[in-house]
Amino acid sequence: MSAPVRRGSEPRWGGIRQAMARSVRRLVFGLGNPGPDYEGTRHNVGFDVLDHLALHEGLLFQSPASLDGYSGPSRFSCARSFAPNGLLVKPETFMNRSGDVALPLVEWAGCHPEDVLVVYDDMDLEVADLRIRAGGSSGGQKGMQSIIESLETDRIPRLRVGIGRSGPDAARHVLSRFRAEEIVEMEISVAEASEAVLDWLGHGRIQETMTRFHSRWK
Repeated sequence: MSAPVRRGSEPRWGGIRQAMARSVRRLVFGLGNPGPDYEGTRHNVGFDVLDHLALHEGLLFQSPASLDGYSGPSRFSCARSFAPNGLLVKPETFMNRSGDVALPLVEWAGCHPEDVLVVYDDMDLEVADLRIRAGGSSGGQKGMQSIIESLETDRIPRLRVGIGRSGPDAARHVLSRFRAEEIVEMEISVAEASEAVLDWLGHGRIQETMTRFHSRWK
């Protein structure tokens, strides 16, 4: 796959791979909104997946100060996975500005877009449904759109978690909490999504993860 090019300049990706020094080979962005007012809402399932993975792998979310040599925007928390070598990232810029965090971290790590996995909610999927794709449009999801615009490519792997759709007021729906009868389904979905993230972190081949999990999620 050819590397995307910043319009009117030299190639954005590649060059000196700073990750060689820091051993961060892959980045996972779980999207959501920061603060207690948004905890448990449908729009925060990206956070939930990364929290589940960190809990079960014994990882601790820390401030950007824990990243050697990073001097970019600091509105995120991160958890380092050493086996495999990856970084879980929860942007704290609010959903619509997720790309503000994604771009400087990708450049800091020396990663390519295919070394990034974005986990986020999707109203076009039924509650608890899961889908993995190697790229494509944002489907109207503002956080994913922000990352696509910042990295200037839609060839970014993503894992979508279904939150269903209810009525014409999409903004109100995504900020609502799951109904009691949906909670168990979502807990299972979050656990399976975190398993898929861990699988991808281990080898970085999105097609392989898609093949492994696709039949389970039909």
